[in-house]
Amino acid sequence: MMKLNKGDIAPDFCLKNQDGEKICLKDFKGKNIVLYFYPKDNTPGCSLEAMTFTKFKDEFEKYNTTIVGVSKDSCASHKKFIENKKLNITLISDVENEIQEKYGVWRPKKFMGREFVGTVRSTFLIDSNAIIQKIWDNVKVKGHVEEVLEEVKNL
Repeated sequence: MMKLNKGDIAPDFCLKNQDGEKICLKDFKGKNIVLYFYPKDNTPGCSLEAMTFTKFKDEFEKYNTTIVGVSKDSCASHKKFIENKKLNITLISDVENEIQEKYGVWRPKKFMGREFVGTVRSTFLIDSNAIIQKIWDNVKVKGHVEEVLEEVKNL
């Protein structure tokens, strides 16, 4: 498991989005990226987070920033999630945990007294030169998107 820090170069990736199109980190050259990792489509916390990112998407774009969500769910699941919740953000399918392992978010966690390995909700703010500017680990959804937006405004 990798441990990333502010100032590190963001690990590269190339995986498919909700439409089956290949999305790579290098596609965002010259833009800031909010890369956020979440456990599962169509669950309460993940839905709230995605809908809040959607709500503030235009505000992020004013600051040259794109939002990209990542989970283990399939492209088809992402597409349904987007349709069900009326999302307008990009979601990447990481079925094999490729990106999650590179970013160190696939790791042991506890839920309702049970221990297992899964996605730890985390967000990475990556600048236009692919440098990590801020990491939020083990995120609590309420107020998180607004906090990320404030950080984007300070880039």
